[in-house]
Amino acid sequence: MPRSPSVVIVSPALADANNGNWRTARRWQELLAPHCRARIAREWPDAGTEEDTVMLALHARRSAQPIAAWAQRHPGRGLAVVLTGTDLYQDLAIDAAAQRSVELAQRLVVLQERGADALPPQHRGKARVVYQSAPALPVLAKPKDLLQAVMVGHLRQVKTPQTLFDAARLLRGRDDIRITHIGGAEGEPELAAQASATAQECTAYSWLGGVPHEDTLQHIRAAHVLVHTSAMEGGAHVILEAVRCGTPVLASRVPGNVGMLGEDYAGYFTHGDAAALAGLLAACRQGQNSENPADRLLERLGAQCALRAPLFDAGAERTALLNLLQELEPAP
Repeated sequence: MPRSPSVVIVSPALADANNGNWRTARRWQELLAPHCRARIAREWPDAGTEEDTVMLALHARRSAQPIAAWAQRHPGRGLAVVLTGTDLYQDLAIDAAAQRSVELAQRLVVLQERGADALPPQHRGKARVVYQSAPALPVLAKPKDLLQAVMVGHLRQVKTPQTLFDAARLLRGRDDIRITHIGGAEGEPELAAQASATAQECTAYSWLGGVPHEDTLQHIRAAHVLVHTSAMEGGAHVILEAVRCGTPVLASRVPGNVGMLGEDYAGYFTHGDAAALAGLLAACRQGQNSENPADRLLERLGAQCALRAPLFDAGAERTALLNLLQELEPAP
């Protein structure tokens, strides 16, 4: 890199929100710190504007105003827009501000390998994949006389928790398959009521509500399998956290999940298909004590996830970011 860039990371949310946007912004700031100046801002221009040479803007729609301001001051240079799941699979089709952000950017960052497929053809050449990362954690020993599944995600319609509720009912009466559901339901009283009703009807299902991140990570590590039922994802961080601690995943076959786990992954079910999810959980349980390698689905999923794990290493994420900055930084 000819000279050290000065990067502003624009995030719609800051530390007080502690959501996915903020955590990504903060992690990128830490990864870039040994190599360049990197700061986080919600608005732009601001007090630090004059030193900025590159902008990484999270969210095409929600950061549309800073993106437009940057493009006006620095036309045609130094701008990358990081596309979320709602950008790729919702807003770009209907929202003029998101569409304009994509047009203005010199590079478009997607968080999984299928993300570029959702872009208009004329913009796909600007796309770069930057997988997010999480620390690798030792695999925990787990019991073989039952299957413990965990699902992590706030109760929102886009996460399709009803699929888990219905799968729990289909498995009702099986004490050897237990399901723990983690996620708050703020603003979603109907989904909260459904989760509570499922817990009453199905003794093997429990809804814990919101749980601190460190405790959530321990639940993921202790589970035999993570369940992910979303309708739409840009690159779910909980999937890579599971992979990095050796917990296989059962996921809806939607582009954002396929882009994380690979086209040939054996743990997909059709989005919304509770019977298919229940069938996969039952197959994982059946194979736990089987002597037939063909029946050991959980073992097979673990091996496939282990092959993907290096994609989610912090060193790989840092390298991808530095390569991106090298493309964006103007020549001296």
